[in-house]
Amino acid sequence: MIDKQNTIVVIPARMASTRLPGKPLADIHGLPMIVHCWKRAVEADIGQVLVAAAEVEIADAVRSRGGDAIVTNPALPSGSDRIAEALALRDPQRRFDYVVNLQGDLPTIDTLSIRRCLAGLLNEAADISTIAALIDDAEDVANPNIVKAISPLSEQREVAFARDFVRNAGPEHQPPFWHHIGLYAYRRPVLERFVALPVSAREAERKLEQMRALDNGMRIVVVRVDTVPLGVDTPEDLETARRMLRKS
Repeated sequence: MIDKQNTIVVIPARMASTRLPGKPLADIHGLPMIVHCWKRAVEADIGQVLVAAAEVEIADAVRSRGGDAIVTNPALPSGSDRIAEALALRDPQRRFDYVVNLQGDLPTIDTLSIRRCLAGLLNEAADISTIAALIDDAEDVANPNIVKAISPLSEQREVAFARDFVRNAGPEHQPPFWHHIGLYAYRRPVLERFVALPVSAREAERKLEQMRALDNGMRIVVVRVDTVPLGVDTPEDLETARRMLRKS
């Protein structure tokens, strides 16, 4: 059992977004998107929740709604780096042993997916846990914007180790294919080691940060979930999120 007293969910957020500037503060029914993500993490009830903000206005928006936020260096290159810095600033006493990285553009994620991601670390051989859902559409299989977790998951097998992560499935890859969802749970020393490593060759080639972990011998367990949350990257995605979260 993973004790929630030893667990923290950190949500990295920054204002700089090419396709949707100011994305964390985009309004969804009177609340900024980052606050919706914070609320989903709180509802998951797996530990403390902290927003790692690149800008003061993001932190202020979260704090004004009762959330916890910390301002980090805006020049950090990735969300993982932002999480590691926030953790070092907030918890130098190393109270937290488990860290969940929840992206700040997933306002519709269901709380069960967050819990299942953390639960993947119950496997003592796992360094990192992530989640994936079955792809049942041929167009999605062919879409390079949908990252596939290559893992021996099945209807009967809910947890398995990742063999690879690819954008383009080749003849060497056999179905079923699994839609990788960018939610991660780390053992804290693994996160600290990960951000200290240089970008790996396959990470740079595929633009997939998780390849750095595989390329350095880290074991990533993939947990099967039922749904893919909406990632908000464009104004059209934002309108979809508003429809999905419309109050009844």
